[in-house]
Amino acid sequence: QVQLVESGGGLVQPGGSLRLSCATYGFAFSSLAIAWYRQAPGKQRDFVARVFTNDGTTYSNSVLGRFTISRDGSNNTVYLQMNDLKPEDTADYYCQINRNMKDYWGQGTQVTVSS
Repeated sequence: QVQLVESGGGLVQPGGSLRLSCATYGFAFSSLAIAWYRQAPGKQRDFVARVFTNDGTTYSNSVLGRFTISRDGSNNTVYLQMNDLKPEDTADYYCQINRNMKDYWGQGTQVTVSS
């Protein structure tokens, strides 16, 4: 059974940093790309970053240069290091995979950037 479990969210001041984690279960971790998305209150869910099976990465323009996605096969976990956080980064953050043409999502972790 596929399971994605996010953690690491919280309240941080503008300019601060957080590291989100996505622990994964129930599939071959090394075989799939894994992504982070976010959804701000009242808005649609948007792509943030993706890490591919060869450790290649891609980012949305809004986070490029500030966020870093990485994967660790020793514990089947994907990380999102978020630096220089801005109020507009406030959202629920979700990790996602697509396996056999079906999307799987975690329950999300909340990030609030505020002074």
